[in-house]
Amino acid sequence: MIDRSLRTTVLLLVALVALTGGAYVAHQRLYASPEVRDLTPPPKALEAAPVDPPVPAVTGTAQADVPRVDPAWLARVAGATGIEPFALEAYARAELAAPDGCGVGWTTLAGIGWVESHHGTIGGRTLGADGRSSSRILGPALDGSGAFAAIPATATSTQWHDDPLWDHAVGPMQFIPTTWETWEADGDGDGVRDPNDLDDAALAAAEYLCAGGRDLTDGSGWTDALLSYNNARVYAVDVHAAATRYAGSAGS
Repeated sequence: MIDRSLRTTVLLLVALVALTGGAYVAHQRLYASPEVRDLTPPPKALEAAPVDPPVPAVTGTAQADVPRVDPAWLARVAGATGIEPFALEAYARAELAAPDGCGVGWTTLAGIGWVESHHGTIGGRTLGADGRSSSRILGPALDGSGAFAAIPATATSTQWHDDPLWDHAVGPMQFIPTTWETWEADGDGDGVRDPNDLDDAALAAAEYLCAGGRDLTDGSGWTDALLSYNNARVYAVDVHAAATRYAGSAGS
């Protein structure tokens, strides 16, 4: 039997899904939840294998190089999981480039990507080879109404959503602009850091999850990381379910 606090959380999330077209608004800590029992980290399944040599990054980017993903692995796992190959490559590349010792798997990143935006395809969108959706993915205005936090826009953040008054979560991994400013990344080495580019957003998400030396191979570390991304136990459970499903489809 669902307890009253969980039922309330579920109802809030249903309302949020209706407002956003299915995407959760990440990082807002809107849904303060009772303590969540640690979840077993989803398997990575077969880890993405880099292909030498790595692709050189554009001069001036933060990365020394960009990992390449084994094309045979990519084709097989994309077919098995149903994840669009451009999205799967972004998640696998982010796993390979994540901080040492963190243990974040592509399956976890794919779980987040599914819950947030169906890997950039929510609402009938398509994902291009450049990692960008056919149209921008924006969450609702964070204007303090209803269940939403009040986060005023800035001159910097307005560039991502064109709203001069209030911030919106942006892109396939639903980064709030102020969070993006801290964790922005160049996942494909093109010299641009854009939350609308799944390559960049997936790497930024990996680094965010790994912050503070977290070990995502540990149940408490994985759970803490997901709750830092969105402090809702229903969110953590949904990401866990999607990630575990992908691991099972890919084969462990």
